[in-house]
Amino acid sequence: MRRIRLLGCVGPVGSLLAICLTLLVSPPLTAADVADATKTPSAAANTQAISQSLRHLLNGASPSGVNDLRAIQEHVQGLTEKLKKCTVGVSVGNAWGSGVIITPDGYVLTAAHVAGRPNKPCEFTLADGKIVKGTTLGMFRTQDAGLMKITEGGPYPHAELGDSKNVKERSWCIAMGHPGGYQSERGIVLRLGQVLHNSNDAIVTGCALVGGDSGGPLFDMDGRVIGINSRIAERLITNMHVPVNAFQDGGAWNRMVKGDVWGHMPGQTPWLGVQGDDETREAKITGVTPKSPAEKHDLQPGDVILKFDDRAIASFQALKDAVAECHANEKVKINVRRGDRLFDIELKLGRKEEER
Repeated sequence: MRRIRLLGCVGPVGSLLAICLTLLVSPPLTAADVADATKTPSAAANTQAISQSLRHLLNGASPSGVNDLRAIQEHVQGLTEKLKKCTVGVSVGNAWGSGVIITPDGYVLTAAHVAGRPNKPCEFTLADGKIVKGTTLGMFRTQDAGLMKITEGGPYPHAELGDSKNVKERSWCIAMGHPGGYQSERGIVLRLGQVLHNSNDAIVTGCALVGGDSGGPLFDMDGRVIGINSRIAERLITNMHVPVNAFQDGGAWNRMVKGDVWGHMPGQTPWLGVQGDDETREAKITGVTPKSPAEKHDLQPGDVILKFDDRAIASFQALKDAVAECHANEKVKINVRRGDRLFDIELKLGRKEEER
C-alpha cells in the first residue's frame, strides 16, 4: 500500500525537486452562490489572451525550443501578480498553513488538517502582509477539504473556481503557498509543474510541496483554482492536491458553511468491527470481529442497529456510511435492538487494522 503523509502546517523549506520561482511580494452562501461569486470579476480572473499554439503547450505538448519555454514563462509571470493576491497565509493557534480566497466576502479554501476543528479563531496574512481575523468552518476530512472565513473588512481579491473533473493529465499547473510560514522578505512561493494523475480522490502533480504549503491553491493556466495542496507520497515529486470539486459535490459546500465535520483523515479509517447484509432493510449484525470495538462493547450477531449518534440507520449500508463519516478513536453512541429490548451503547471506534 502506498504510504502518504500530510504536509505539516509548518516545516523547514527543503530543496525542491521542481522549478521553484520565489516571488517578492509585499449571510452564509449556498453552493450556487459561491459558484456565481467566483465567476464575477476577480483579482485572479484571467484577462490574458492565449494563442492556439500556447494553449497547445499549456495542455501538455512538449516545448520545441527556447521560444516555447519563454512563452510559458511569460504567461506564468502574467498570471502571478493576480494569483498571489488571493493566496493567503493561515495561522490557527501555533500552526501555519496556506489558503486561497474564493469570494469577495472572504471565504477561504484550505486543507482540513490545517483548519483542524470548526469554530476556532484564526488569522490570515494577505499578500501585502496585512493580518485579518477569521474563523474555521466545516471540513470533509476524508478528502482533506476545509473551509474558513475572514470575519472583518472586505471585499477581498478572490480566485475563480475551476472544474477539477475536467483537468487533463500532462497539463501545466501552478501551486502556491507559504512553505515554512509567511515570510515578508520572501513572499509567496510558486511551483510550476504538470498534472500527473487526476481522479475524484486526488490530483497528483509534479509541483513540489513542503510543510506550510498545505491548504494553498493549485491553479490551472487560466488562473482558476482546481485543487488545494494536501500531502506528499514517498517521493517529493509525487504531490497530492484536494480536487476543488470536493468542496461542492454532494452538498459539501452547504455542510462546510454550517460548520459540519465528517469523514476521516488519510490513514485514520474508522473501525467498528461488525459484518452484515447490505441487501437487507435493517442494519442487522451477522458477525463480530474478534478484539474489535464491537466485541469489546458486547455487540452480538442478531443485534440490529437503529441509530448511530442520533442518525437513523435503515440498512447495513447506512451503518457503514455512518461509520465512514467518523474518524478513528471518535466516541459514538449506538442505539441497539436485541430481541424485544432496546438499549444504548457508547463506544470508541478503532482504527482499521491494515492502516496501523
